[in-house]
Amino acid sequence: MPVQIVDGVGIHYLETGGGAPTLCLIHGAGGNTLSWIRQLEGLADAARVVALDLPGHGESEGDGCRRIEDYARVVGGFISAAGLGRVVLGGHSMGGGIAQTVALEHPELLAGLVLVGTGARLRVLRRIFELLASDYAEGCAFVNAIGFGAAASQALKDGARVAMLGTRPEVTIGDFAACDAFDVMDRVGTIRLPALAICGEEDQLTPPKYAEFLAQKIPGARLLLVEKAGHFVQLEQPEIVNAGIREFLRYPFPPHPPQLGCPSPLLLSLEGRGRVRGEDKGEGGG
Repeated sequence: MPVQIVDGVGIHYLETGGGAPTLCLIHGAGGNTLSWIRQLEGLADAARVVALDLPGHGESEGDGCRRIEDYARVVGGFISAAGLGRVVLGGHSMGGGIAQTVALEHPELLAGLVLVGTGARLRVLRRIFELLASDYAEGCAFVNAIGFGAAASQALKDGARVAMLGTRPEVTIGDFAACDAFDVMDRVGTIRLPALAICGEEDQLTPPKYAEFLAQKIPGARLLLVEKAGHFVQLEQPEIVNAGIREFLRYPFPPHPPQLGCPSPLLLSLEGRGRVRGEDKGEGGG
């Protein structure tokens, strides 16, 4: 079980593939590395793929954090301590907020961003806090009930629910509190890195307008909207998501990434299963 020590805390991670680039993946609230299992499996031939458990999650030590900025410091420390070099940092939901924060505070660590089911602001439904506090199992069931699209299998939903149940309630509640306080809508436009925003068209937790806002505000960012998928789009439609990430990884990175405002031929080939845009006009981040 590979572990990297960051500020005295053992951070567990999974790694597949090899060579350049390195794709480093961060899970969402109450989750763990398994939320990226289909990317660890499906992108190993295209990159070195590393997925970490945040403190207090999965196999990692620690107690979790209540601020996105604190998680971002852990992720930045992990990238440096593990000697990963400049990485393409991917994040799902809360992990996307962490990725944006690292990009804003330490862009020298990054070569690009993959933002999945996330936004520049992450307000949380009051009902989620109420249920998690009163009946943790019911709260986890509620999050998963609205977290998947209509086509998702029961087995997939059950797996995600079990993963969240495996995280201590105080850690998951702290995660959602961190999300609720997160807001970089007025700063995200200063990011100067290649970026790909991905969202399921049936996402009820971070609706497509969140991803559209990111694609509009981050110069040159691309947007992939995936049909028949909800919030856990990377698990619900892994082939489409992996194809989009794979093509994104083929582009050169700063200082001179070419034609980042235009979808590539492979991304365009996803039309009909996922819709791709270059510089969409979004409505807002929350």
